[in-house]
Amino acid sequence: MTPEATAKTTLIEALRRHVRILSSDIGERSVLRGDGLERAEDYVRRAFEAAGLTVREQTYQYGGKRVANLIAELPGAPAGPRPYIVGAHYDTVLGTPGADDNASAVAVMLELARLAASSRPPPPFRFVAFTLEEPPTHATRHQGSRIFVRRLRESGESVAGAIILEMVGRTTPKQEYPFFLQWAGYPKAGDFIGVVGNRPSRAFGERVLTAMRQNPALPVESLFVWFNGWILADTRLSDHAPFWDKGWPALMVTDTAYFRNPDYHGPGDRADTLDYAFMAELVRSLNLAVENLAGP
Repeated sequence: MTPEATAKTTLIEALRRHVRILSSDIGERSVLRGDGLERAEDYVRRAFEAAGLTVREQTYQYGGKRVANLIAELPGAPAGPRPYIVGAHYDTVLGTPGADDNASAVAVMLELARLAASSRPPPPFRFVAFTLEEPPTHATRHQGSRIFVRRLRESGESVAGAIILEMVGRTTPKQEYPFFLQWAGYPKAGDFIGVVGNRPSRAFGERVLTAMRQNPALPVESLFVWFNGWILADTRLSDHAPFWDKGWPALMVTDTAYFRNPDYHGPGDRADTLDYAFMAELVRSLNLAVENLAGP
């Protein structure tokens, strides 16, 4: 086996392990029931630290319960008021193990952070594991990413751009689309990764897309929407929307969620339904984007 093949096999197994622990060993990760959310928080923190990052908690209260975003910093990364962000939420709705939604994205983020931590010099990125993206807190002031954005603004900071990972592990022979996109010429098979931005994020998005497309093993499709996505509400359903609403460039990287995954928010969203080779190629593609954004 070549060194490249060995590295890919190792990456696939690392992704599989993250997803298995989050979705099978821990399972449901809802603020409404059990201790899964706290156990997931602890696992993600320890995984970041094992990769060499320094983690701080951004805590707040919801329903009398302590919850936290986890902000992971790369030691030696350039300090500044406008870092790049890579983020993914680690909670689930009730009744699902949440393998694709959103253990897949957390796994990809953790392995991307591991690669970034080994770069010299480290890129100007922060990695953020968001809490409470799912109902009943979705799109409310309690959503973890809204807390994160609000506190950034309060501290006088902003971001150069955010890459938000939302369901990135499923492939399928037949891809569905929203009604308005059914005749737009997108692929019929669900074997690509989608990158969604608003119009103000286009320049940032094109730079990310250019880098990701240097990996021919992972097809990438893009969509840039007007009016912060309000005319196509499906494009707002993740942690990128709070960045759009503050005028900061942000992208959602996704397998298209319920347009591809029939087990969305259900008990069938299990670890054995995911395509880990697909996820490994996404890590490679995103690493190219990180290197591109870190350059001049």
